[in-house]
Amino acid sequence: MDQYNNYIGLLLDGRYKIKRLVGIGGMAMVFEADDTFRKITVAVKILKDEFASDEVSVQRFINESKAVLMLSHANIVKIFDVSVKGENKYIVMEYIDGITLKNYMERKGALSVKETISYSIQILRALEHAHLGGVIHRDIKPQNIMLLKNGQIKVTDFGIAKLPDAKTLTATDKAIGTVYYISPEQAAGEKGIDRRTDLYSVGVMMYEMLTGKLPFDAENPVSIALKQINEQPKAPTQIVPSIPKGLEQIVLFAMEKDKDKRFQTATQMIDLLLKVRENPGVVFRQKNQSAARPKKKKKKVSMLPIIMGVVTAFLLVAIISAVTVVKDIFFGEQVDDSITITVEDYVGDMYSEDLLAELDDLYRVSVKYEYSETIESGKILRQNPAAGATRRGRKGQQIADLTLYVSQGIEQAVMEDYTYAAARQTQLTLRNKGFKVTVIEEYNDIVPADCVISTTPKAGESVAVGSTVLVMVSKGEMVDTTVVPSFVGTTTVDAYEMLVQSDLRLGTISYQYSDRPYGRIIEQSLAAGTSAPKGVAKISFVISKGPAPVEKPAVTEPPVTTEEPVVTTQKPAETTAATTKSTTSFDDWLSDRFKTQR
Repeated sequence: MDQYNNYIGLLLDGRYKIKRLVGIGGMAMVFEADDTFRKITVAVKILKDEFASDEVSVQRFINESKAVLMLSHANIVKIFDVSVKGENKYIVMEYIDGITLKNYMERKGALSVKETISYSIQILRALEHAHLGGVIHRDIKPQNIMLLKNGQIKVTDFGIAKLPDAKTLTATDKAIGTVYYISPEQAAGEKGIDRRTDLYSVGVMMYEMLTGKLPFDAENPVSIALKQINEQPKAPTQIVPSIPKGLEQIVLFAMEKDKDKRFQTATQMIDLLLKVRENPGVVFRQKNQSAARPKKKKKKVSMLPIIMGVVTAFLLVAIISAVTVVKDIFFGEQVDDSITITVEDYVGDMYSEDLLAELDDLYRVSVKYEYSETIESGKILRQNPAAGATRRGRKGQQIADLTLYVSQGIEQAVMEDYTYAAARQTQLTLRNKGFKVTVIEEYNDIVPADCVISTTPKAGESVAVGSTVLVMVSKGEMVDTTVVPSFVGTTTVDAYEMLVQSDLRLGTISYQYSDRPYGRIIEQSLAAGTSAPKGVAKISFVISKGPAPVEKPAVTEPPVTTEEPVVTTQKPAETTAATTKSTTSFDDWLSDRFKTQR
């Protein structure tokens, strides 16, 4: 356990703090952890060191994250984050306070009919959602089903899931699922595994839940796989006679060897389970009963009765046809097989394979998918033609075209990584993608000012288009600040002391005449009361030169002689010179002294 305890207290990517070990699997460990950013408890699934460099194992991690990010269902575990690039490769999931269905079955043995139906319906609803999204789990087993204290089921571990238009694992020994629960086509290594293989696995789980035993067991995996392909299971009622007949039929029908003869959709299986729950005495009429009882040896049958039957049938058809032709020729009777139908209202119904099969008799159905913020995924938004329209055609044929527009739910997108990107451009990009943006600024010692620190939802997380994205923007490195005092009215000597005390730097100094006494500060560049970075901010001053000098008018004496008049003017040269000399020396003195102090 020491190697696992070494993870306790570890902080992954500066965010997920590992608290305790909650489970160990063949390839990974699961820990309870704190998401220090969201302030919630999460489960962190970490790939073991010996598998960290294995391409297939890493691909399972990638598959699992991609599969679940495509889905959103109450019975499927949520994934918040995934990291496969660093030293520790991990997936962050919602924390589930419960145990695996396998652990529960080992403790309790055979489950009640009520429990079996409840758990099976929840598993099937999760698969129904996944299958509509094109995701095939391929490893359904009790070990991958979590049971919460309130009876809720969560399907986990989509590591070998088959994804639509994506790289998935091949059917190797690591990708065909657990041999006790795999379908015959998986065991045989067939290509083109589809949703029906998941339904077979559910049938095996139901068998085990009801009887407390697996349908097939042997000394080695190869023998078990061969039994999955070739042998029929013992009827559950032979082990537990109290199992309702209808429920046994569902289990055996799900476990048909030929995938074309078993349930074709999870919806079909759910519908029958609901009927058994409502009426435990119900018995279904099955076309194929081979799974419910052992095959019997065929007896030799004489071919004569078969030949006579065929001849008789042929003659009968010929006679009827002849009569019909005669009636048409001599009596002119014609049969009108045209019918008129009224299009029903399917808006609001849940689209399923069963509904499609029902409509297929009368309509040429086409389905189009649209996103909707108000209608849940799978429900029909609208139809064309609308309800009430009439169409005419021939009986026994498809009469009209019917287009169903089905909701895909709220459009989801995967959040991109905007770390270090320019904040303004990031806001424009997110808004163009249909998101609302809220910006929060904070100091950061690493990310440059006006660049993105992070987003919520985080990069790689699934987010509904139209929702609000929180963008954390850097204000640059945090520095200490000081409050700018009021220098106006102070003397230059006092101003110097205040500069030192406030830890501000001296900017430029200029002078102008004013009604304030000479040497007093009359303006400052930084407003009093505002904050400014210590030791960095510069403040400039305008200093009074006192009142402006008054120029007296010249006095001209009347001419007495022929000499030119003498003009006398009182010049404030000394005052001006003194003022100039004083201001210049103060400028130099203050600047030099301030620099020396620095």
